[in-house]
Amino acid sequence: MRRPPALPNQPGPPFDAPAARRLRAALGMGPEHVAHGLRSSYGLPYVTPDLVLAWERGATTPSSPELTALAGVLWCSPGELIGRPRTLREHRIARGLAPQDVARAVGCELGAYLRMEESERWRGGERQSAALAALLGLSVADLVTVSGRDAELADLLRGAVTTRWQGYVRPVGKVVPLERRLLAGVLQELHGIYQGHMAATLSWGGTGDRGAADRDFLNEIVDRFWAGVEGGGAGEAV
Repeated sequence: MRRPPALPNQPGPPFDAPAARRLRAALGMGPEHVAHGLRSSYGLPYVTPDLVLAWERGATTPSSPELTALAGVLWCSPGELIGRPRTLREHRIARGLAPQDVARAVGCELGAYLRMEESERWRGGERQSAALAALLGLSVADLVTVSGRDAELADLLRGAVTTRWQGYVRPVGKVVPLERRLLAGVLQELHGIYQGHMAATLSWGGTGDRGAADRDFLNEIVDRFWAGVEGGGAGEAV
């Protein structure tokens, strides 16, 4: 029996192939045992040892139902087989929840919630966002990402480090729901690092190196921002 095609707009979750292989080996199971379990216990008659090996090699990825079933055979949670979740749907699958469970918990109509999953942009209000974060174990960074605002945050942060950071505290605060003093400290710190680094590369006289260093810093600006937030921000709010 052939594997059914994936549904449109429903790509599989980010699959951690090495984790699947490691968990299978730890249980002393061969690909044939996993395939048998998926066929007999989870109603997936098309699964063969070759398909299991293809998943483990990263040649193909399991669909959401296949991943949930695979987790059952390997005696683990779906989250243990998923790479770092980024989208709303990936976080839900990692927690092993059905769409209706999330919609009910956050007080949202199922259809509206599914549309947000499909668009990869969470649009809930403040209370709904708090409920979503509690249910899915989302950090503030995760919540910004599932809201589809990473690019907006990156643009604001680039402006903050290349011009006057003070004018960006309020706009960044509208994207990132954190205390103003913390945001100000992180922006001031990033601004100081960027400006100091650029001044140092200018003194070397290598414009090519300066351009590369500039691009690298700005490309990593969101990760640097969250690292600063976790560190509490070294700068003082002004």
